Amino acid sequence: MNNLDWNQLKAFLETAETGSLSAAARKLGLTQPTLSRQVAAIEQRMGVTLFERVGKAMALTRTGLDLLEHARVMGAAAEALSLAATGRSQAVDGVVSVSASDAVAAYLLPPLVRALHAQEPGIAIEVISSNALSDLLRREADIAIRHVKPEQPELIARLVREATASFYASEDWVKVHGHPRSAEEAAMLPFVGTDRSGQFLAYLKQHGLPLTEANFSCYADHSVAHWALVQQGMGIGAMMDDMARDAPGIVRVLDDVPPVRFPIWLVTHRELRTSRRIRVVFEALAKGLR
Repeated sequence: MNNLDWNQLKAFLETAETGSLSAAARKLGLTQPTLSRQVAAIEQRMGVTLFERVGKAMALTRTGLDLLEHARVMGAAAEALSLAATGRSQAVDGVVSVSASDAVAAYLLPPLVRALHAQEPGIAIEVISSNALSDLLRREADIAIRHVKPEQPELIARLVREATASFYASEDWVKVHGHPRSAEEAAMLPFVGTDRSGQFLAYLKQHGLPLTEANFSCYADHSVAHWALVQQGMGIGAMMDDMARDAPGIVRVLDDVPPVRFPIWLVTHRELRTSRRIRVVFEALAKGLR
């Protein structure tokens, strides 16, 4: 089995890691049929069956499990080579990928990308909108904007600042329900939830709001959709003050409730910090997010 195709190996790795052809295809930026062909090709090249289909999922066979760790070692070596090469590049022109939560990607990043493009027109920013913590070690992004400090020693993190989020409602909602200011007034009012698992409700309770599941008129697990429901008058919602304070038709409510405070971290890989292009973007984002 000579001349193993690296694209086929990546197809095997991502399908094994995600357990789904569709998820692996999205991660690699491929169509599902293309990924499926690559998986079939590596099975044919190796002369083994790596996966068996279980419903919509792809389950590793015993042979697939035996080979997975070897494939991971090869994948890690290839990523390390890519990191080292990128880190030593002093060219400014090129693409830099930046990962951020959907709300930050939609509201905070666009003006920063515009300003950076005016400063460095040769740099193209790829904005990756994801509420998951992008794996910088596997080059899912060059730079990540996070709200928790990473623990991996291979990563460099800079605390940009502490941000705040408060509670908001639409002007039309306020006309109907009044302008609640205290936590006690929130008890009988509708809210826009973020999940049905109870985590958001538990957090609101810890923040002093006496709510139950009955308070939620609807749910949205992504911040942009959550904010759109608030703007439509579906209830009170939480939003980062930088994004909400200038939004038309929106009123801050529960004014007596302290704002939620959280950090903004800018993170990159140690190797990438030596890349001039990524260093330029990192410093521009750090300045803009302050």
